[in-house]
Amino acid sequence: MEMEYVTEFHHTHTDRRPKKRPRLGWDVSHTPKAQSGIYYGQDIGNVTSFGHSRVPSDHASLFVKGLAQKGSPPWRDDGKDGHYVFELGENLTPRYKILRKIGEGTFGQVLECWDREAKEMVAIKIIRSIKKYREAAKIEVDVLQLLGRYDRSGSRSMHGWLSEFIPCSCVQIRNWFDYRNHICIVFEKLGPSLFDFLRKNNYRSFPVDLVLMHDMRLIHTDLKPENILFISPDYVKIPDYKVASWSLKDGSCFKRLPKSSAIKVIDFGSTAYEHQDHNYIISTRHYRAPEVILGLGWSYPSDLWSVGCILMELCSGEALFQTHENLEHLAMMERVLGPIPQHMLKRVDRHAEKYVRRGRLDWPEGATSRESIKAVLKLPRLQNLVMQYVDHSAGDLIDLLQGLLRYDPSTRVTAHEALRHPFFTGEYHRSGMIGLLGEEILSFKVCTVQFAVTAEIHHLYEHFALLNMDNSGYACFL
Repeated sequence: MEMEYVTEFHHTHTDRRPKKRPRLGWDVSHTPKAQSGIYYGQDIGNVTSFGHSRVPSDHASLFVKGLAQKGSPPWRDDGKDGHYVFELGENLTPRYKILRKIGEGTFGQVLECWDREAKEMVAIKIIRSIKKYREAAKIEVDVLQLLGRYDRSGSRSMHGWLSEFIPCSCVQIRNWFDYRNHICIVFEKLGPSLFDFLRKNNYRSFPVDLVLMHDMRLIHTDLKPENILFISPDYVKIPDYKVASWSLKDGSCFKRLPKSSAIKVIDFGSTAYEHQDHNYIISTRHYRAPEVILGLGWSYPSDLWSVGCILMELCSGEALFQTHENLEHLAMMERVLGPIPQHMLKRVDRHAEKYVRRGRLDWPEGATSRESIKAVLKLPRLQNLVMQYVDHSAGDLIDLLQGLLRYDPSTRVTAHEALRHPFFTGEYHRSGMIGLLGEEILSFKVCTVQFAVTAEIHHLYEHFALLNMDNSGYACFL
């Protein structure tokens, strides 16, 4: 019976990052077809998990002949756009049984599988067999393994009080392998995303409990509610006292709150390293920082802008800037936050020059339609918007958002500063919720300090990079 070879990866891709990268759902990437050589792994069949031991290439054929085909599904051509084709109930290698499809995105698909060896449910991200997505997958694996090493090494103790609140903030990688030209990344099984929770809960407020990261000199570049998952899918229903009591009978006025406020950040396929080129477009539109739109370059502060947008969305239940056009997006920012500084408008790149006229934003003169102008005019100032949804903590939240949403990235609040902001350290967060839940006294574990944190990781990256630097000057994470 014909055997399938396993791809060997050469981890030198961190110095070949493309200038523009697509937004990837749970992100992963693409590699060339099989090269000579094979890695020992945990599985047998037509795939093997990658480890550090390697079979010499001249003995590869003997090794492959020893792999059993037991449990492998029939070979199928890939579906449209390079997606892996499967049937529920069949195996993904002898180790994993496919139970259901969790989701699909630009990168590929996510399947819920039963891990026969570990005897647990896992989520497996199967990447499309297209080079750019496989390349993104290798980046994600690098980042996840680096973060996993950081967590296992006990380095978190260096962060003192923070480690008490953030036991493990990033999704954990269990395994990864290359199967029929599809990179497969095995994750712990988590609950729904913040976006799903908002949508299914009719966009009602719920506890802010997120964890983001920054201190390993890594920039996530795609923070948004869809990329922040609750660890548990369980929730409880409680009455919404904002609704008239007479309507309680029909059961339509209940809020659904997660039993656990613990969350994890996912989707590291778009993660950027500090030393790389930062001139390409990043972030999903609604969470994109002004310096990205204006072509001024970006760094860590772009993640903090995204955090501010997410916080406001958790407060109101709607995206702060609902637009799909650059000039309208910038006009919305000015409507909510005030005018963009002139020193930024004077330095825009050639692609953004059309948005500026005589030293100011070309609005409303440059608007494409009356509807666009109306969409901007209906937005209130930030302070007024927050006051519509938040009661006793409004002052602190407004102050925090004003810091996170500063136009100039050099003066924007850092992740460390955000962590220590009164909004996250105030006593009212230790016993309840924010937003519409401010008056309901529910005792959930709300580690609010976990949210605005794309941080506590910069100097740790330096520690790892110094230990793992190759001759080219790039950090070797694997």
